[in-house]
Amino acid sequence: MTNSLMIRDIPKEDRPRERCLKYGPANLSHQELLAILLGSGSRQESVTELAKRILVHFEGIDLLKGATIEELTAIKGIGTAKAVQLLASIEFGQRIHRTKLAERYVIRSPEDGADYIMEEMRELKQEHFVCLFLNTKNQVIHRQTIFIGSLNASIVHPREVFKEAVKRSAASIICAHNHPSGDPTPSQEDIQVTRRLNECGKMIGIELLDHIVIGDRKFISLKEKGYL
Repeated sequence: MTNSLMIRDIPKEDRPRERCLKYGPANLSHQELLAILLGSGSRQESVTELAKRILVHFEGIDLLKGATIEELTAIKGIGTAKAVQLLASIEFGQRIHRTKLAERYVIRSPEDGADYIMEEMRELKQEHFVCLFLNTKNQVIHRQTIFIGSLNASIVHPREVFKEAVKRSAASIICAHNHPSGDPTPSQEDIQVTRRLNECGKMIGIELLDHIVIGDRKFISLKEKGYL
């Protein structure tokens, strides 16, 4: 490719791929890893410079994690192919992370439950109501998003929650939802939904262990607040 600066055009000692082979990926910076994923820059800009500009645009990797195809292609030097490649790489990494958690994750406290879902849920732009289904050892056996939108006791129906719990032979469940504002203070609707699910769980014999409200790097357990 004659019209773009490839990684091979960078001095050998500064090439991200060479450094990855020599030192391992864990020792590379965010910029170097991103440059490897991008593969090439343009005639005016090296791939490492493009990677740096992307990270500056998104103020680091936290916001890049939630980038859309439109946001990426709006950046000079990022076409559809590069944008799709980045999105696929991000999703693949997240799936690996979720798979590893699901294989071994045991929830013994509200902190454990919040840690399991915090990174993914704290950046969502809409409210997502998620259920974690646990076995008798408190291991997560399944996770499912039940509803997307503002929480409402008439919409988040216990039928949908416990139908999946029965299907998965769950011994107990933990519910969670995020507040896009970043403030996890529970609303009256949150409390009503919690009490309704708790009552239904007692009748069915599948315990609601907690309802966790996720904010920005903080959470509130409705069980700890005395609503369960």
